[in-house]
Amino acid sequence: MGHSTIGVIGSGAMGTGIAQVAAAAGDNILLFDADKSALEKAKVNLDSTLKKLSEKGKISADEAKNIFSRIQFASDLDEFKNCGLIIEAIVENLEVKQKLFSDLEEIVSADCVLATNTSSLSITSIASSCSKPERVIGIHFFNPAPLMPLVEIVKGVATDSQLEKEIKAKIESWKKVCVLAKDTPGFIVNRVARPFYGEAIRIFEEGIADFATIDWAMKEIGGFKMGPFELMDFIGSDVNYTVTETIWKQFFHDPKYKPSLTQKRLFEANHFGRKSGKGYYDYSPGAQLPAPNKDKALGEKIFMRVLVMLINEATDALYYQVASKEDLDLAMTKGVNYPKGLLKWADETGLENILAELEKLYSEYCEDRYRPSVLLKKMVREKKKFFS
Repeated sequence: MGHSTIGVIGSGAMGTGIAQVAAAAGDNILLFDADKSALEKAKVNLDSTLKKLSEKGKISADEAKNIFSRIQFASDLDEFKNCGLIIEAIVENLEVKQKLFSDLEEIVSADCVLATNTSSLSITSIASSCSKPERVIGIHFFNPAPLMPLVEIVKGVATDSQLEKEIKAKIESWKKVCVLAKDTPGFIVNRVARPFYGEAIRIFEEGIADFATIDWAMKEIGGFKMGPFELMDFIGSDVNYTVTETIWKQFFHDPKYKPSLTQKRLFEANHFGRKSGKGYYDYSPGAQLPAPNKDKALGEKIFMRVLVMLINEATDALYYQVASKEDLDLAMTKGVNYPKGLLKWADETGLENILAELEKLYSEYCEDRYRPSVLLKKMVREKKKFFS
């Protein structure tokens, strides 16, 4: 898989971002989109992005030219026949991805690696449409790919284990931080981060605090860069709600991942957030953002409730061997900018304190979503820490 051409399919923000990352590391890229106008738009966008980077002094003018020259634009999938690695970044739809992969197998060589950038679908399901599922792997970048350091490498049930090592080395050569994740819904980041949104919405629905106050508490007291509602508006409720619903369905409707009606209603109203001018907040011209209630005691209560839910989720992910404890913490700091890794945070806060908070919630609500992780209980019993 040396320096043969790398194919990228899908020229949206994700595909062009991945193409830019790989080209910046010296690889030759072939970028394809079934929609010709989208491909043209990608060409213009890439060119202007690279020019802006050189104007800001991030890269030299020559470098900008060289990166752009390494990206070729393909008008036909047949042009991918000599690629050693192909990364697909198209619509999050299982049937569409499966069809693309089985079409690609007719074109590419026997040892070409087929990778998917899916964030919420199973690698194993996508690979099941291939005659050589052992060559299929998940390479999940975060948006925007050139800026976000994290990449989750995900092996499907049939993926060759040697391939996981090769791909990790390859993506690390693109100056990315790689973590290895099991093929379970949401992998690491999208699974472990669910309570950041879900529990925040729940606090709002119970009338404990409004959006602005919850956002203030998570930033001011928790040290997060953005509050949950700001972040959902930034990501877009169309994207965030869909991921939440997909993960919940894939976990056979486990109540821990249950989507919220508040977000579903926003989604149905097309109030997607910043891009639509309205979400949890109003972004229309001249609209005033509401002021938070800066009550420290209330803020602590909000922050602690969200934090223990996040830590419980991370602990469960460790218990079910989704990833190593090091990779779990690395994923949350590098993939979603958390101020600390959740397991390290748990050690600092005291595992017995985390467990006490969770048990309080569990006995108050009698809901499965608050059930403490088996591993957390075991560690408290044995007086252990995650990182001793």
